[in-house]
Amino acid sequence: MTNSRKKTASRRRAPAQPTERCRDASRARRRKRSRTRIALTIVLSLLVLVAAGAGWVYWQLNGNISTFDSDGISGDRPDDVSKGQNVLVIGSDARTGGNSELGGGDKGDIGRSDTALLLHVYADRKHAVAVSIPRDTLVDIPPCKLPDGSWTKTRHDMFNAAYSVGQTAKGNPACTQNTVEHLTGLRVHHTIVVDFKGFAKLTDVVGGVEVCVPQDVYQKDLNPHRADRGERIFAEGEQNVAGQKALDYVRIRHGIGDGSDIGRIKRQQAFIAGLIKKIKSDGLTPTKLLPLANAATKSMTVDPGLGSANKLISFAMSMKQIDLHNTKFITIPWRYQGERVAILEPEADALWAALKADRTLDGKDAGGKNGDKKPKPPQSARPVSGDGIAVAIHNGTTTGGLASRAAKALTDHGFMVTGTGNAPSQDHATTTITYGPGQKTQAETVARLFAKAGLEQATADGIAVTLGQSYADNPSVAPSPEPTTVPSKVADGARSADDDACSNLSYG
Repeated sequence: MTNSRKKTASRRRAPAQPTERCRDASRARRRKRSRTRIALTIVLSLLVLVAAGAGWVYWQLNGNISTFDSDGISGDRPDDVSKGQNVLVIGSDARTGGNSELGGGDKGDIGRSDTALLLHVYADRKHAVAVSIPRDTLVDIPPCKLPDGSWTKTRHDMFNAAYSVGQTAKGNPACTQNTVEHLTGLRVHHTIVVDFKGFAKLTDVVGGVEVCVPQDVYQKDLNPHRADRGERIFAEGEQNVAGQKALDYVRIRHGIGDGSDIGRIKRQQAFIAGLIKKIKSDGLTPTKLLPLANAATKSMTVDPGLGSANKLISFAMSMKQIDLHNTKFITIPWRYQGERVAILEPEADALWAALKADRTLDGKDAGGKNGDKKPKPPQSARPVSGDGIAVAIHNGTTTGGLASRAAKALTDHGFMVTGTGNAPSQDHATTTITYGPGQKTQAETVARLFAKAGLEQATADGIAVTLGQSYADNPSVAPSPEPTTVPSKVADGARSADDDACSNLSYG
């Protein structure tokens, strides 16, 4: 074999030796794979830690939340016809859990509601209105469940008396919810109770709230039983308040305006507006939200429907698109009745009807394109308008006052009652409506107020209702016509969350 062939064979048999460049590339690939694995490990570890942290946060918040017994909520509730949501917020001056040091009173005292408002969140989630209900308002308090399981009878009393039913230290949120539903005809979807201690802590967490005081305020203004004026606790003008000072501000009633609860409500509305403004200006970041959520959940007692951190936070975040100008505050239409407050009609009914129809205070439809569509109510459940229809009423039973009751139902729906009296006989089992030529359509409108009423054509002109025993046993009530706007005397007094802090702070 020649030398050249030997060299060639030797090259074929000898293993290839890597060059320095190949060795460097191989080491680089190993380092890259190693870094990728480390980065992936770090990312996965962070995800685990975040998930564990979120779980801990939710566990902590869940542990803060207290719920009240839903067994006390009435079974006789308004139909849920609105696409929006109604939330009852109760400020409680219960003396339990350290609240007595902030609000005075005996630790064994019964729970009382210091303030209450019904928040309507429109279905478009871009508008909201809070309706304050003065604590001195005279209302019908429907049956409420007592601690021993029995139920009270309906009674007429001040609104805040509902919370004290049962004489328990923590109060009775379910009874207040029943009362609000009975008063407004609106389904209350959630109820939240905030106590003194929690409220004070909440204002500390946000760093205080900017408020305005219409005049100098002294210790006697907060405690009218005090012998002397005491020290000045608030100077006139704008200032930041938190903790006990914030609580004092929203509780001051005397020494400003006419010293009424109406004036105090105006300042409470201004304070809540300032609180919302502060939270929005701080931004809804996790750093801000966690301490806020922690303080809020510690301060609240809620209905079972909000009884978890997930439900509560989800509900709160559903309202984040509502801007300050579209957040309104009003007081239920009212008038003085002696030293108490009476509800002003028909203005109050018009307000409830507008909220039920998801109409804003200026009459705009805020039902929302994405709101859950409610089924169209049956003909019997739709509003009845008797405008231009004249009716005579005759009592065909031995039940006294039946014609007057029917007359009120008719006039409430816009009918003109031409007269009432007894029918020639009082043995009518069912209600009969007679009508003259060409009046059948009008008679059918009348019949919508009287269940299973019979229609009979007569030769004489006019519409007459002869009430039967069926009406005495079970009077039908159709919903009143729903106005599209709130009366101007109510809407014009509304406060927006972006209003000047020093405007409209007292009454009288």
